[in-house]
Formats: sequence, C-alpha cells, structure tokens
Amino acid sequence: MTTSIAVSPFDDRSAVFAGADVCREASLSLPEGVSRPRFEDDIWDFTHVIGLPAQMARCTRRFDFAAITDPRWRLVAKELVLAMLAPRHPAVIPLPRAYRTALHLTSCAGRLGELTRFLTWLGSQGVASLEQIDTRLCEAYLAHRRYVLDEHGTVVGEQSHGTRRAAAQIVVDLVGYRELFTADRVSADLRPWGGATASAVAEMPCGRGQNKTPPVEDSILQPMLAAALYLVTALGPHAVELAREVREADLTSSCKTEGLRQGGPAPTAALTRLLAEYERTCTPLPMLADHHIAGRLADGWSGDDPLLSVATGVLARQAGSSQFWSRWFTALRGPLEATIAAVGVEKAFAREPAGVLAADGASSLPWTIPLHRLQAVALVGIVRTAAITVLATVSGMRASELMELRVGCRRPPEEPVPGFTRFRIASKVVKGQPLGGTDDEWVVIEPVYRAVELAEQLHEDPQDDALLFGRFAFDVRYRWFRNWVNSRAGQRLGLVPIPDGPVNLRMLRRTLALEMAYRPGGVLATKIHLKHIAVATSEGYVSRPGGAQAELLAEVNKHESDRNLNLVLAEFRNYQQGILPAGPGARSLTEFFASIDEKLDPAAAAAPRIQRNDRDVLNLLTKRAKVLHLGPANYCWFTDPSRALCLKLAGTPTADRPLVGMCDSARCPQATHHPCHRPVWSEHADRTKTFIGQLGTTRKTERTRLQADFDRALRVVAEIDAASTSMSEESA
Repeated sequence: MTTSIAVSPFDDRSAVFAGADVCREASLSLPEGVSRPRFEDDIWDFTHVIGLPAQMARCTRRFDFAAITDPRWRLVAKELVLAMLAPRHPAVIPLPRAYRTALHLTSCAGRLGELTRFLTWLGSQGVASLEQIDTRLCEAYLAHRRYVLDEHGTVVGEQSHGTRRAAAQIVVDLVGYRELFTADRVSADLRPWGGATASAVAEMPCGRGQNKTPPVEDSILQPMLAAALYLVTALGPHAVELAREVREADLTSSCKTEGLRQGGPAPTAALTRLLAEYERTCTPLPMLADHHIAGRLADGWSGDDPLLSVATGVLARQAGSSQFWSRWFTALRGPLEATIAAVGVEKAFAREPAGVLAADGASSLPWTIPLHRLQAVALVGIVRTAAITVLATVSGMRASELMELRVGCRRPPEEPVPGFTRFRIASKVVKGQPLGGTDDEWVVIEPVYRAVELAEQLHEDPQDDALLFGRFAFDVRYRWFRNWVNSRAGQRLGLVPIPDGPVNLRMLRRTLALEMAYRPGGVLATKIHLKHIAVATSEGYVSRPGGAQAELLAEVNKHESDRNLNLVLAEFRNYQQGILPAGPGARSLTEFFASIDEKLDPAAAAAPRIQRNDRDVLNLLTKRAKVLHLGPANYCWFTDPSRALCLKLAGTPTADRPLVGMCDSARCPQATHHPCHRPVWSEHADRTKTFIGQLGTTRKTERTRLQADFDRALRVVAEIDAASTSMSEESA
C-alpha cells in the first residue's frame, strides 16, 4: 500500500527530507573537511564528491535551485531530485512508479534543468499551482520543446528526440512522485499521454537497430590520421623541448613571477647588465606579438621607431620589474637601440629549430619557424591534440575512457614471445559502471603507446596519477588541429589538407570497428597495420573478457558478419550475371551458387512459396558467409581445415581459422579470385616486371624466382578476365 503524504500549509520545510544531508542520503562520499550540501540549501555543490568522472563538467556538479523563483516549486524540485538520488529512502520506497536505482548526478542535473525550464514555462502561462496542469498543458509544453522558432515565432526546425523525451519525462516524473511532494503536486487523476512512456511520446527510434553513428569519411580520415601520426612522430620530441622553453621563460618573464618591483625609478643598472648579456651571447631581443605592435601604433608610436617591435615588458621582468614604464625610455632608449643594432629583434621561441623530413618525404626543413609565446603554446596544444587523435582513432577508446587516463598509465612493455612486444595502458570504464568507474586495461599497438608517452611529456605538471588530458572538447580541439594542418604552417611541412566534415570521438570509434571488420582494405591500412590493431584488440579481449575491448571486438565481429553476408550476396549476384570466380576454389564456389540458384528457380520449387528477395537469399547464403575470410588478394572459403594450404605449411592442420598472411591463393583449393582482386594482381605483376628489368645479368637465381612470381600473377589476371567473360559469351 502506498503511504500518501498530505499537503500541509507551506512553511518552506519538506515533510520528508527536512534537515537532510544530501550526500549521506544519496550515499555519495566527500573528503574530510569539505562543506556538505544540506537539503535546505539553494545550491547543492557536488564538486568534491569522490569518484565523479573526469568527463562530468563543473557546471553539472552544482545544482542551482535558486533559478526556480516560486518557493513552493523550488521545494518540489529539491524533493524530486533527492528522491532520484536516494531511491532507498523510506519515503521513496513505497512509491510505485519511483526509480529503484539511483540516477547518476549527470542525469539528475539534466532533470533539474528540464524541470526548471518547465516550471518557468508554466509561470509564463499564468499557472499558479501544479494542480492546474492538465493534458492540454502537457501537450502544449511538448509542442513548445519540439519545435525551433526564429525571432518572429516561425517554426524553422525540430528538436531532437532526446530533447522531446526530456520534456515528456519531467511531466511523467511529477506524476510518478506525486505523493512525495509537500508544498504542491499535480492532480491525482492526471495521466499525460494516456500513461505512455516518455520514449514513446518522443517517438524515440528503436535502439536495437543498426548503429546510427556514421563513420568518418575516407577523404577526411586519410589526411587527418596521416597528419596526426606525423606530428606525434616527427614533431613530438621538438614540441616537448618547446614546451620546456615556454615553462622556463615563464619563470623569469611572466607577470606572475614572484619578487617583481611594481614601480620606482628606471632600473638602469639592471637593464644595462641584461642588455650586455644579450650582446655577449648574440641573442636577439624578444619581439612583441603583432596585436601588441598594432596597439602601439594606435597609441601614436612611429612606424620607423626601432623600439616598436621590442617586448620591453619582457625585458623589464627579466630585470626584476613588473613592467616597463614609458618614462624610462628617456634613460634607456640609447642602450636599447645600441643592443638592437648589435643583435636584432626576433620572436622568443624556437629560434634555432631542428630539421625534420617533410611529411611528403621530398625535403628536409626546420620543424617550425620562430614563434611568439602564444604561438608556441598553441603549437604544443596542436601536437597534444594529434596525440589524442591517434589514441582515439587507433585504440577505439570512448571519450570518458580517454579522460580518465592518468600520468603513469603506461604499463611496462611485455615480451611474451621473443621479438613480439605487448603494450598496455590503464584507464577506467565509466559507462554503465558504478560511481568511480571500474579499472581496466587496453592492449594497444606501439603508435598508441608512444602517443600516450608524448602526452605525458607535454603535461604541464606530470605528477603521478594526475589526469593526462582531463576534460576536453574534442570537436573544438579537432577544429583547431584541422585549421593548423590547412594553414601555411601545415602546408610548409608537406601535410595534405583535411577537408571540412564532422569528426568526433564516437565517429572515430565506429570507423575503427568498420575498418577492422572490412580489412584488409580501408584507409587505416595505409598508415596503420590493421592486423596489429586486430591482434591487440583480441589480446585485450582475452585478457579481460568483460572489459571495454571486449565490447569493441563484439562490435567488430558484428560488422564482419554483415560484411561477409554482403560480399557473398554480391558474388552470388555476379554469378547470376555471368561473372564467375577464378582460382583453385572457383569450381566449388560455383557449384554452391548453382545449388542456391536452383532453389530460387520457381519452376524447380516443390512448394508454391517462391524465395526471391535478398533476405531469403541471405538465409541460404549465411552458412557459407560464416567461413569467408578476406585475404589481401583473394577470398578464403575455410570450409575444411584439412584442405587449407596455409595450415599445412604452418604445421597446424587442426586450427579453426586460416593463416591469411601465409596464403598462397594460386595453389590453395579453398581460395578464389574475383574481379575486385584484379588490380592487386595486376599491380603486383607490374612491380615484379620492373624488378626483373633492374636485375643484373649475374643474378640468375633472383631472376628465376621473380620470373615465376611474374608468370603466376599474369596467370591469375588472365583467369579472372576469362572467368568474367566466358559465361557471358556462352549466354550470348
């Protein structure tokens, strides 16, 4: 039986939560000495709660109830939020429609924001009590949140399903927790939308269907990953040195340097000694940034003044003063101009940049040009973004998992087999886990491991267990990264411009899953060996079957199944159009397709039911699709391990998967060649012919071996061409 709490005269106190310690009721831990939010507070500060994910924004850690102006509704909001945080409270347990699992603070922050918006809208509609809410008002609010209006009130768009669900959910919550509220509550007979769920009201698409996250377009992924890898490998060590230069300069040139004099007479002696040191070491004076030079010109400086571009403030701080006062120029202009004539003026950082090989491999050039401080800090940030991009693209880690990485997360490399090294990084899984997350490890390839190492070296304060990246907005960082690659700085290094287009962490994870599933082709294979990524992901699954890499591998396997079905269907359609397979296994595959085609023949059907659509055909092809494996230049139909040539060569005849890397598809009875493989064999023949032509007359053994390889490639190409045309000619 539900215990009903009668609405008493409003006295600004809750009948169930008065005086409650919010964190204690919600089972949230706080460090000692930290102020604990009380129920009566208008701001509940959860900033210091132990175990909050790094991904959670600071603003969502502070619940501001003061934005609700009506004190009765403010009390309703507090009671609703605390009931969601503490579902085991004695007053919440009897409610039949209350949540039985505590909502996360992020979810509660979203509910509070929507509730504040709803109550504000009610006030604008002249509603004075929640009892006045009826189905008409519920529909009106849903319509208000459904559409996007311009400044004239014209509908110009529609909000997402998630926004509509949040709007419906807050009304459903007010109904579900009605008996709990002290000061005001909706009427007992209110059943908005006939009792339908918020997801149904919002017409949310079913989550059981295909993943809606699109992959990154190939035209974007290729130059993006190439640029990120180049910055990490070629520019990374130099960026570490540049970051060190900036930190050291800040110790003596920053406005925050301790012990600086705030005024007084010109420090002639100190500045003279400083200028003499510049001349002795032949070091140019520091240069002002362009916007500061423009400010001086606006203040009346002459464009011909030799001191126009000198960062006199930096010189003053190096001499022990907080700034360079204009009255000092009378005494110090002469020494300054003399030093300028001797050593000149230059940007303060990367004055003698090391040389690197350009991204296109065409030339060697300085890794950067001299930079101002802000430019140097920005370049270090670009390299850090490149490390994040490599890490996200090649490991498949979620945003929350990337943000939980900490300094020292790299585990010592292991060598289980001589010559083969395993790399691991440690983080936490946050999604679907209790507060504080669950420790997990990722088995990764070496480029990811080195990207994490670079990020640690670029960290401003690399203390053990400090957050490596913390909370970051990848879409903003990526936009800066793309703009830099497309700028003169990136083009100077030979980087290919990155086209415009969306890129986010979800899309990168989805792209990795698809690339692994559709290997050996794909854009990633041009820069990162997909076989290595697949092995690392599989090892991570074996090491931690319930971990994050297991989820990624499951997604990959699902894509592989879809890929195989589509490939088998495409080859079956080719067979029906007279385009036959070639290779040792062609006869077996052709006979299989012929048997399927016979089952689809209406004249041969024993029953009146006729199977014609793709779904029916796929049902017949599913068994064969399960044994399909992609080689770089062939399809392997692994129906019988005892006939697999690769397993015989490796001495493992009982293995349950082929060794595609050892495949000799020209001799294996389970391998087939198709028109899609012709370019690979043709290119191989052309390259082999070139090598043969470059051999000297004395290298007879190499010539014989290459000639046999060349003849085999030509034979395969000829067989593919013949199989693609023979049946069509017979039909004609």
